[in-house]
Amino acid sequence: MSSEFITLFMFGTMMVLLFTGQRVFGVIGFVGSAAALWLWGQGSFEMPFNAAFQVLNWYPLITVPFFIFMGYMLSESGMASNLYRLFHVWFGPVRGGLALGTIGLMVLIAALNGLSVAGMAIGATIALPQLLRHGYDKVMVTGVVQAGSSLGILIPPSVVLVLFAMIARQPVLDLWLAGVGPGLLMAFIFAGYVAIRCYFQPEIGPALPAEERAEITWSEKFGLLRAGLLPIAIFAIMMGLFLTGTTSLVESSAVGAALAMVAAWLSGNLDRKVFEESTRNTLSISCMFLWIILGALCFSSVYDGLGAVKAVKTVLVDTWDFEPWTILVLMLLSFVVMGMFLDDTAMLVIVAPLYIPLVISLGFNPIWFGILYTITCQIAYITPPFGYNLFLMRAMAPPEITLGDIYRSIMPFFALMVLSLILIMVFPQIALWLPSQVTGR
Repeated sequence: MSSEFITLFMFGTMMVLLFTGQRVFGVIGFVGSAAALWLWGQGSFEMPFNAAFQVLNWYPLITVPFFIFMGYMLSESGMASNLYRLFHVWFGPVRGGLALGTIGLMVLIAALNGLSVAGMAIGATIALPQLLRHGYDKVMVTGVVQAGSSLGILIPPSVVLVLFAMIARQPVLDLWLAGVGPGLLMAFIFAGYVAIRCYFQPEIGPALPAEERAEITWSEKFGLLRAGLLPIAIFAIMMGLFLTGTTSLVESSAVGAALAMVAAWLSGNLDRKVFEESTRNTLSISCMFLWIILGALCFSSVYDGLGAVKAVKTVLVDTWDFEPWTILVLMLLSFVVMGMFLDDTAMLVIVAPLYIPLVISLGFNPIWFGILYTITCQIAYITPPFGYNLFLMRAMAPPEITLGDIYRSIMPFFALMVLSLILIMVFPQIALWLPSQVTGR
């Protein structure tokens, strides 16, 4: 049986089953197991079990529940609200200051949680009503929250990059470090756009009124500074212990989770409800990731074992004679199209068996490609008409924010994300410099 037919059969069957609304991990695992049984017979059922043991034996995967728990503990205990209040007070006197503070909040939430959903929830429920109340243009600030929350899947500890590392068999640390430069670059580009626009159009981002600033005493300001810096201190201690070699990656994640609980207790906000909500959310998301990784490994092990990986390379390189950069751009465009219908994890496990071996064979750095993939997911999240973040924002936003406002709000940030992607493609060291300095790889 030809590699092309195997590829068409496995991926075609998977896409048909996905459109029926079945669970992603169930579809992927079923197609992999069914293909193995059909082509190799009964003994092939050992392959999914071997993939399961591979998941359970992958030690760095323990970091996922710890980091997720840390983020939810900080969010549920109200410390994320303190962070926004900190930015609200200290950036308020500047034109567009509250919007700039919101971008800063999104970066910090990304660094504490690793998921875009948490940033979106906090931005839409805490930041957006405050921005609207202070006279900010609803279209601009809606775009700020959506674009800022997307940074959660790029800035470490990104859970999506953990999944990419597992499937691509690349070091998690290298991917996390590679996400720092691009994540901060995008945050600065967003902030620069907001600052410039509010400078020339002060009516869309007015400064905090003088009478409201006068009501805030310096003691209150410094009190907020102490409360707001507590989550930042947790992240600094956790990463400092790890980067100095005092703790391993897994130990650092455990330290972060423990410090988040201690901080919630010291602030007087740790009760049974906070602990239960944080634990339930952590269990739900962690199990989801484990099942998706299991299904992806089952599928990819069968696909690789059939030797069908070479099918895509044969078509794109040998048959159509495309240049490596043309193939790379086509891959990224396919991510944008799929990302309008699928989430990042589903998209990755579908295309990873096809793309990652091809990327390596073409001479591209897989760590760099992982960052490009993640940024393209961010772009897909905000691409009309079906972007994931667009509908998430519609569900969480105040009633005065219409779907038309949401679509219009994202267009400038879509262009800024594409600009960021092009810069990182042209200058790969934006992503690769930090991992090369820290790990030497």
